[in-house]
Amino acid sequence: MADSTSSTPNAKPNNLAAFCWSIADLLRGDFKQSQYGRIILPFTLLRRLEGVLGQSKQQVLAEYDRIQAMNLPEEAQEKLLLRATQVNGQTLSFYNTSKMDLAKLGQDDIKANLENYIQSFSKDAREIFEYFNFAEFLGQLNDADLLFKVVQRVRQTDLSPKAISNHDMGLVFEELIRRFAEGSNETAGEHFTPRDIVRLTTALVFMEDDDALTKPGIIRTIYDPTAGTGGFLSSGMEYVHELNPHAVMRAFGQELNPESYAICKADMLIKGQDVSNIKLGNTLSNDQLYADKFDYMLSNPPFGVDWKKIESSIKDEHTLKGFDGRFGPGLPRVSDGSLLFLMHLIDKLRDTNEGGGRIGIILNGSPLFTGGAGSGESEIRRYLLEADLVEAIIGLPTDMFYNTGIATYVWVLSNKKRDERKGKVQLINGVNLYSKMRKSLGSKRNEMSESDIATIIRSFGAFTEEEARDLDKPADVKSNRGRQSANPKAETAKTFASKIFDNHEFGYRRISIERPLRESYQFSDERIAELRFDDKQLNAPMKWVYASYGQNWSDSTDCANYGVFNDDQIVEIRVHCKANFSELKEAKIKELLDSKTWLEQKLIMFKAQQLQAVIGSEQHDDMNRYDAAVKAAIKAQSLKLDTKELKQITAAVSWKNPAAEKVIKKVHKVSPNPIYGLFDVNGKTIEYQPDSELRDNENVALDPSQSVNALNEAYFIKEVQPHVPDAWIDASKKDAKDEQIGIVGYEIPFNRHFYEYQPPRDLAEIDADLDAVSAEIMALLQEVHS
Repeated sequence: MADSTSSTPNAKPNNLAAFCWSIADLLRGDFKQSQYGRIILPFTLLRRLEGVLGQSKQQVLAEYDRIQAMNLPEEAQEKLLLRATQVNGQTLSFYNTSKMDLAKLGQDDIKANLENYIQSFSKDAREIFEYFNFAEFLGQLNDADLLFKVVQRVRQTDLSPKAISNHDMGLVFEELIRRFAEGSNETAGEHFTPRDIVRLTTALVFMEDDDALTKPGIIRTIYDPTAGTGGFLSSGMEYVHELNPHAVMRAFGQELNPESYAICKADMLIKGQDVSNIKLGNTLSNDQLYADKFDYMLSNPPFGVDWKKIESSIKDEHTLKGFDGRFGPGLPRVSDGSLLFLMHLIDKLRDTNEGGGRIGIILNGSPLFTGGAGSGESEIRRYLLEADLVEAIIGLPTDMFYNTGIATYVWVLSNKKRDERKGKVQLINGVNLYSKMRKSLGSKRNEMSESDIATIIRSFGAFTEEEARDLDKPADVKSNRGRQSANPKAETAKTFASKIFDNHEFGYRRISIERPLRESYQFSDERIAELRFDDKQLNAPMKWVYASYGQNWSDSTDCANYGVFNDDQIVEIRVHCKANFSELKEAKIKELLDSKTWLEQKLIMFKAQQLQAVIGSEQHDDMNRYDAAVKAAIKAQSLKLDTKELKQITAAVSWKNPAAEKVIKKVHKVSPNPIYGLFDVNGKTIEYQPDSELRDNENVALDPSQSVNALNEAYFIKEVQPHVPDAWIDASKKDAKDEQIGIVGYEIPFNRHFYEYQPPRDLAEIDADLDAVSAEIMALLQEVHS
């Protein structure tokens, strides 16, 4: 409500925002620059709310007096008081029951009066001031004798609806938020998306519906699950307002940071939105708008933030609900939750029979390619592409955000693609569409102009491929430190391009390629001697103990001190193990110090020596004869060997040898099929034991026009068989969904598709540079010597 002292400067939003921000002149010296917004924003909100309530204030006070004696709960009181705010058929979403306003606070008791005035607002409005920690700042202002001065300055601005419309007031508040964010570089990136990125993303999401949005009586919803200060919500409403001032946009959002939540809620309140649709909390673990679907969604989730704190609730939803929940396709690794937000948005798309929805989300490079076939990330990409939800991915310049300089991308998704986009994805390379800022803001050194944004918008709208074309952009200024090359490398041209792909072109099938195991064996003294020691975790500790304390042990059967330690030795061994074998648990150390362990290993060594007496110590290069040779030796020596002992002996006397015979796994009574590991050997169908160390994976591009087996086999015959004739495809490795051979994977190698080959410098130029540097070094050395 304007008072007699009010005077509004030229009521253009930017001028009005500058006047509101001038409160900073009073704060300078007593408050940090990063705190200005925490004072200016709530005071601006307070003045606006006061102006909006002016016409209905007396009605609300009268109703409040009437219902005081009724002793009603707050919710019931609120319904009656909200009804009393109605003026000209319009009901407000907030009220204030105090008889005070900013003109009546006085000077002596101004802090107490102002706090009482704020507590008299309805719950949603009052909550905003609480999350701003406004009471704390009022105390600081009062202590600095600035509270009265700030209130007087705020009163000088008329922010009533008569002076400035909801739309223009929203622009004022956005400008104040921007100033606040840019003055708080250290936290800006967490709560504020740069305006150029917001404008681009908003246009990409809304432009396909421009015709529909101009129709009379249009009502649409917009949602941001990581609302921050509400920049995306405001931008979406602004875009539609410019097309159709009479369109109704209903904003919904959720934000984790309390201060950002307060700013967003204040902004929506100023714009006449129902602020009960703006929620506080973690969207992924506690979706407070779980039942709602939306027409448009915009989001800039945090890059590379882990979700370990909420891991159990996310995994429970994935496991228990599957595709009935948000995370049916799969889960990304815990270190990066970006794709969780994307799946959350997909779940929020309005159903196609209700008109469908569209999404614009900003992600880093990781969701494009991280994770191989079968991984959570790959399965999520698979779902998005096979469900035909991805419209376009736009590569942005680096250094565009306040808190990171990494490569970022705008994903545009929809379940209502127009016909020519169905089954296709457009990739737009906009990494060179930027200009250097005169002054950096945190990590933000680059910005996109209206012309840069228009270039991307035109390409997206045209939906045509564009070959790389040079942009009229100046070369980046490079450091002139150090010695400059006499023949510097030519500057790479800055280009722009667009490409269109079928969805399946990002998919592949990972087939496992096996090769036969080849092994030799030899019962040599050296190999048998290794059996004195455990072949697992105790191997190295036992070797050290034997070298240090085994000088007096003998291999005779009557050696009573074999593996026995005195108290001093036990202490020494424990100390050494703690220092050098820290992975050994107490149980393993006790096992190491137990003579039984040593005697058991010694017995295995003796049994191997008995086998050696029959088999001999020569090298054998056909492991297929090993079992028969050992069985004959066991029988000849009347030995008893359990499975564990035989396994350890075999491991000690055998090794992989590329020159040895292939190890046969099984003989089959079926026709040979060498592509799948069934080989014809002298009229028999042989399957060989695979060598895990030689195992390889090959990615076969998807092609819906051919069968899976035909694709796999053609690739194998062309790319694998000529190089390794004894290899085969492991037919047991099948995709869990289509049960065909090979695991399906999807990746979007954005940079590879736009890579432009740059020939290396001529060798003569490089030699000339090296000669010049050498001559310079020799001259400097000559100066030192002289």
